[in-house]
Amino acid sequence: MTNKTVYIHTLGCPKNEADSEYIAALLDERGFIPVSDPEEADIVLINTCAFVDDAKEESVEAILEACAMKEDRKELKIGVFGCLAQRYAHELKKEIPEADWFIGTGSFNDIADIISREKEGIFLGDIDTPQGEFGRLVEYDTPYAYVKISEGCEKNCTYCIIPKLKGAHRSRRMEDILEEVRFLTEEEGKSEIILVAQDTAYYGTDLYGKRMISSLIRQIAGIEGVRWIRLLYVYPEEVDDELIETYRECEKLVKYIDIPLQHINDRILRRMNRRTSSEEIRKLIGTLRSAVPGIAIRSSFITGFPGESPEEVKELCDFLREEKLTRAGVFCYSCEEGTPAAVMPDQIPQEVKEERRDMLMEAQMEVSEEILSGFVGRTLTVLIEDEEEGLYTGRSYLDSPEIDGAVYVKSDKELEFNRYYEVLITDSTEYDLWGETKE
Repeated sequence: MTNKTVYIHTLGCPKNEADSEYIAALLDERGFIPVSDPEEADIVLINTCAFVDDAKEESVEAILEACAMKEDRKELKIGVFGCLAQRYAHELKKEIPEADWFIGTGSFNDIADIISREKEGIFLGDIDTPQGEFGRLVEYDTPYAYVKISEGCEKNCTYCIIPKLKGAHRSRRMEDILEEVRFLTEEEGKSEIILVAQDTAYYGTDLYGKRMISSLIRQIAGIEGVRWIRLLYVYPEEVDDELIETYRECEKLVKYIDIPLQHINDRILRRMNRRTSSEEIRKLIGTLRSAVPGIAIRSSFITGFPGESPEEVKELCDFLREEKLTRAGVFCYSCEEGTPAAVMPDQIPQEVKEERRDMLMEAQMEVSEEILSGFVGRTLTVLIEDEEEGLYTGRSYLDSPEIDGAVYVKSDKELEFNRYYEVLITDSTEYDLWGETKE
């Protein structure tokens, strides 16, 4: 046992947020003491991201900042774990020798042992190792929690490095997920459960021989403390009739689906090794809207993929204006070494990528403004999360935390955090709604 204090700095996606809380529980069980201030820590661990260039740069900056603390505290230990460590451990060790441990995704389960031994080095392990079940030490005081239901991916999109960092798709056991949700609701007061994975709808195919996401959702809905269930990262080809029916029937599953489409042009989709076509995407959107009236559809797109023509960008822009997705993000293609796309001809200059992204985001902004204006005069259920100078901030079913908009609420009475209120929408902007609580 130890009484050393540990601070975990988390970068990247919601899956990393969940991972850091799993690691914190593992370390707590082994006698390490979690702290919320790096200045109070004997050990600083940095959970890194290596998905795109911006994420890598942010991770490196965080490592350098932590190592700078060693100038005044020679005894401080620094550990770098996660995707960046898995991908660049040897290069990082050479360039940043001040860091003590570089722990890859394959050594996730061994972090406590590694830092207990205090022997510095590189620990990469087997990226296909199933993630251990450690419990969870919740860090963030929010009404929602991300729950990771599987690890890894087997889609092998040509632009994506994730399969080489996270390994093949591996589902968690359903009973372990349900136990975690019960803990989050009963012990931590979380009322919104957000399911995340590289591909959530593919959940269960390895363990149970078929998609089990609908069964998982229905069982989570049976847990008393759960008010909302939100589903992120649903690949379009995995949306089946059972999932659509679950959206229709399960009241706790908010009518919101995040489907990363990446593009709409068939040639680009094939070059990306995506498993859908323009026709299938449009049909899926129509089916969802017909079967689940009012459903909010969110997506993400990549522009500047090698060889993308101006005409193909215009096709994507026209698609955004025609299909009017509720929410969408557009990202510049990031050339990731080790991926097939990185060696494709006709790489596009960064300034051109950024021009295309801005054009597409402008189109989506106009769509968003139009959609949100249609909610003025309607009543939405809003989860209140914050307050400043008498103005409350919350989210409706339209809004996933951190990536979407918000609802700003005026009220004559004091509202409680982590409570749901009926709000009359009185105004809208490009991405946000404004309203008043109903008497």
